[in-house]
Amino acid sequence: MKPWEGHRFGIEKLRDVLNWCLEYNIRQVSIWVLSTENLRRSKEELDAIFRLLWEYMKKWEEEKSPFYELVRKYEVQVRFFGDFRKLPPEIVRLMRTIMRKTRKYHKTMLNFLVCYGGKFELTQAVKKLIKKAKESGRIRITEKTIEKHLLIQSNVDLIIRTGGMSRLSNFLLWQSAYSEIYVTETLWPAFTKNEFVKALEWFSSVQRNFGR
Repeated sequence: MKPWEGHRFGIEKLRDVLNWCLEYNIRQVSIWVLSTENLRRSKEELDAIFRLLWEYMKKWEEEKSPFYELVRKYEVQVRFFGDFRKLPPEIVRLMRTIMRKTRKYHKTMLNFLVCYGGKFELTQAVKKLIKKAKESGRIRITEKTIEKHLLIQSNVDLIIRTGGMSRLSNFLLWQSAYSEIYVTETLWPAFTKNEFVKALEWFSSVQRNFGR
């Protein structure tokens, strides 16, 4: 199949995974949709990816859609993070609409990382700190001040890496400093609830020391 056919199956998997997360009362979920490195792919593939994103987000935006019903039932705040400048304007408008419609919810956070990279996020945080330093005439950089300027300010407990890859690949680099990484050979479109539960069971058995 063409690469974007796999992407279509991958997008369709999102609702299943969100359902499982809500069932197990997971309060914050971050899903990587498109990386900054993915933008180097062929124009044909990127156009197909952007078309898929637009189609599915258009469905999510509709207040009678299964996705939106799920969001409303469980009070899920949907957020998008990344370099919006590199996305088609119509996709950015949809993302902002979905964020506006769900910002009243705070029970669960669902983060979609689109045109996102950990290095991009850290670079943007440094730029913000330098700008504030210029404006105030003083600079004081600590872990807390850096975290305050990150796109996502919560640390990651568990990373589920599909496809047999054991690397972070530029994913939430700061937030993943002490994350546990569960690797499965299963590809994302074929990821099952059984695999999801196995990941949670594995995580619950890990002794976390946070470097101590």
